[in-house]
Amino acid sequence: MPVDSMFGTTINALAKAVDLRARNHTKISANLANAETPNYTPTALSFEKELGTALKGNTMGSPATTHPRHIPLKGQAASIQGVEGTVIETPAPTPGRDNNGVELEAEMSRMAENQIMYNASIQILTKKFEGMKYAIKGQ
Repeated sequence: MPVDSMFGTTINALAKAVDLRARNHTKISANLANAETPNYTPTALSFEKELGTALKGNTMGSPATTHPRHIPLKGQAASIQGVEGTVIETPAPTPGRDNNGVELEAEMSRMAENQIMYNASIQILTKKFEGMKYAIKGQ
């Protein structure tokens, strides 16, 4: 039995979300570090919609391209592991005198939200693995 089928979609999706949230945290940290840099435009990693689309289209038993040179089937949804997110610019509506687009309050809010979502994903993953451990031990 392949390991991927044992874990199912939930664990793969949560693992990908944790990875993408860590990458987004790096972007937000860079924005905060450059809050005083003239002409700096803040960036963010947008991935929620892409991950949602991959989850909706992820059906068990559908043919998969197992090699990069395989031709994808028409209408085949993106896989969860293929979700990379898109880096977008998130400038402030009113940049400062030095044309810096970072708003500290907005960035701190985005960082707090991202951290909460990261922690929630980690907690759910932990519970999933605890359930597997319980099932294996048979207690």
